[in-house]
Amino acid sequence: MAVGTNIRTYFEGTWHDGNPAIMRAADHGTWLGSTVFDGARLFDGMTPDLDLHCARLNRSAEALMLTPTEDAARMVEIVKEGLESYPAGAAVYIRPIYWGIDGDDTALVPDASETGFAIVLEEIPMAPAAASSTLTRTSFRRPVLADNVVNAKAGCLYPNNARMLAEARRKGFGNALVTDATGNVAETASANVFMVKDGEVFTPIANGTFLAGITRTRHMTNMRAEGMKVHETVLKYEDFEAADEIFLSGNMSKVTPVTAFDDISYQAGPVTARVREMYWDWAASQR
Repeated sequence: MAVGTNIRTYFEGTWHDGNPAIMRAADHGTWLGSTVFDGARLFDGMTPDLDLHCARLNRSAEALMLTPTEDAARMVEIVKEGLESYPAGAAVYIRPIYWGIDGDDTALVPDASETGFAIVLEEIPMAPAAASSTLTRTSFRRPVLADNVVNAKAGCLYPNNARMLAEARRKGFGNALVTDATGNVAETASANVFMVKDGEVFTPIANGTFLAGITRTRHMTNMRAEGMKVHETVLKYEDFEAADEIFLSGNMSKVTPVTAFDDISYQAGPVTARVREMYWDWAASQR
């Protein structure tokens, strides 16, 4: 089922209107889950960091033992061609995908000779500036590299994230604040996370259990350029309980204020608002 509307799909060298079938019943990706993807955004006529998202897709493919078939620059060209059919002002989610087609003689390892490739464009509105979320603890954790391909944006990782999100929603919260196996906060079920204390910004250090996102890095670069103190460090639930502000960072909404963590309430504060302003200002400067 598609999430958005007005879908366009690039497959086998051409653009198709709608949501065509691109994988077959016996493809390796269908059977054994060898799928990777990335996500970028068109909004306000801008596609910030599109090249970095396309480059990360190829790294994710290699981490999953898939052979990339398109270089990042060519992917950017294809995306821009597909976006030309959307009306001015459209907000579009950009999702390039690879998947395994055949397996080797064990069936488990994807055959390097052929990799499926597609790009899916969907109109999905940007969240309004006033949108916010709430967080709660979850009983599920982020895996480590020895257990799963956490160095890739891989489809096989997301059922675990879905368990976290479903558990949080059953408890009446919008998202889950997730730890790694040692109890250190890693991210949320669907986005990276920042906290603010006494005007300084903190985010979990990238320790190989979660993807340190492209948008996350962009926020840190913007904040440091403005002279803000930003720390990548080990954080516990207790640090978030004592925070002045919490906000989420992800490609889908860019910046999302958090208004509660379990029974503790927060305001959508000035640092969070400034981070959002800086991101939009930076994106506009890249037109």
